Amino acid sequence: MEITERQEEILNRIVKDYINLAEPISSEFLEKKYNLGISPATIRNEMQRLTETGFLNQPHTSAGRIPTDKGYRFFVDKLFEEGFSDFSDKRLIKEFERIEKEFDDYFKFSQEITKVLASFSSDLALTYLLGEDLVWREGWDDVFLEPEFKSSNYLKNFLDIIYKFEENIDKFELENSKITVFIGGENPIKNAKDFSLLVCQSKFPKDKRGTLALLGPKRMPYKKNISLLNSVLNLLEKI
Repeated sequence: MEITERQEEILNRIVKDYINLAEPISSEFLEKKYNLGISPATIRNEMQRLTETGFLNQPHTSAGRIPTDKGYRFFVDKLFEEGFSDFSDKRLIKEFERIEKEFDDYFKFSQEITKVLASFSSDLALTYLLGEDLVWREGWDDVFLEPEFKSSNYLKNFLDIIYKFEENIDKFELENSKITVFIGGENPIKNAKDFSLLVCQSKFPKDKRGTLALLGPKRMPYKKNISLLNSVLNLLEKI
């Protein structure tokens, strides 16, 4: 469904700020933070239209709005349309060069790559070695710091989703070196509506292949995580 340029700008602001703040975004907040060139009443009207068309949701306890799966999908699709530059943190290349130099063993190499993905993303990183039936998981401490995990039910669901993902990881239809993003209810895993998954297949040393994934709250930094995965894919392809 088409939305106006003004609605797109407001939606993008809300998605970015909600990702950073983990709190519903109000029209008053947008009016004070950004020079949108429109009145607070107009901002409220546009947010209402975005809510009516399914891009935003209004939690019953707040006057602010949060993105829906549809809102996140619009945001992510625009990111792919615009393309991605290399991951901004130059330490990534140094870390990759260190791993390539220090770890000739395929298994240890893949574990270290998983640690790097986790440390730069702050989400749970998983690497599945095709043909080996082995999964590395890294990043528990960082992902559990996200406010969503204050809920014991959320934590329980997250752990359940991890095991279901691992059980079905070889069934994902993925294109080589192409990142696929599953947002909330899009996930092929049942009961994963509160989570997002970024997954791709990649080359590994010794002509091996594996699956890389980042799993976390639906409110994840998509631009950073996709750029990170994309840069790691490019580095692995050069081995």
